[in-house]
Amino acid sequence: MAKWLIEQGIGEDRALLCEGEKVLAAKLHWPGEAFAGQQLRARLISRIKGSNRALAETDAGTEVLLDRVPGSTSEGSEVDIVLTRAPIAERGRLKRAQGRLATAEKQRMETPLAPLSNAREVTRFPLGLWEEVWHSSMQAELDFSGGSLIFSVTPAMTLIDIDGEGSPKELALAAIPVITKGIRQFDLGGSIGIDFPTIPEKSDRRQVDGSLEAALSEFPHERTAMNGFGFVQIVARLEGPSLLHRLAYSRAAAAARFVIRQAEAVEGPGALLLTVHPVIKSKLKESWIEELGRRTGREVRIATDPALALEGGFAQAVPL
Repeated sequence: MAKWLIEQGIGEDRALLCEGEKVLAAKLHWPGEAFAGQQLRARLISRIKGSNRALAETDAGTEVLLDRVPGSTSEGSEVDIVLTRAPIAERGRLKRAQGRLATAEKQRMETPLAPLSNAREVTRFPLGLWEEVWHSSMQAELDFSGGSLIFSVTPAMTLIDIDGEGSPKELALAAIPVITKGIRQFDLGGSIGIDFPTIPEKSDRRQVDGSLEAALSEFPHERTAMNGFGFVQIVARLEGPSLLHRLAYSRAAAAARFVIRQAEAVEGPGALLLTVHPVIKSKLKESWIEELGRRTGREVRIATDPALALEGGFAQAVPL
């Protein structure tokens, strides 16, 4: 049976749905950020004329677009709200959070990972599992026999392009299991576009559609049939930034957290030396360095190397 494993790291909490040593899905949360299901206090800034929608602002200054707001709730009112979608950073803008008024029976969640069923907290994931997910997310690419998937994050949707060898039908069918893996492993939601190879025969397109439907049977979504150009659109619930969004728009911040995680696992005696790009050093919070020292019982040192890639930082034990 698949089980969620939760790892509370320094600067981020991670979750993997594992079946043995196989990763079926992943989730990531950065503490301090708003998340879907979070209950907050907010003030109604303005109502949208002619609708039951309104704009509210939380005590932390986060703007939230509310729906189902009763007509009796006036501008300036203090209300309890529940977020249905966290803010999402995009190129040149921030997509506003969405929410609704909280009901009396709504329970507060301290973390978005709390509702995960059959979950178990672990000190550290089995070796290599998170690293594989993280590097795949950073590269935004997954390989399969005969081809590869390229994922592209855009303001409108996440696009999946299929590239490889073989007939269009064979390539499309071979890609489907990896598409399913990518959607869940990268925690994708919202609008997802899949650009299959152009398949001339309608019967072949129907076969690919049937295979995709079966592969996504346990993933809640709506989907269009493949058109004549091989394009399929999937729409799923969007609650916050995917792993791809995180690493596309907060690349340095994600890389800083990753090198901290690497450092926590370093074995052997001595001080911890983190060697990173100068941009990554600026993203390493003092509280994280202090927490790393507490968790490992070591002195922590930081060195910079501008020749390193942002994600090329590493940690090692060095003599005191």
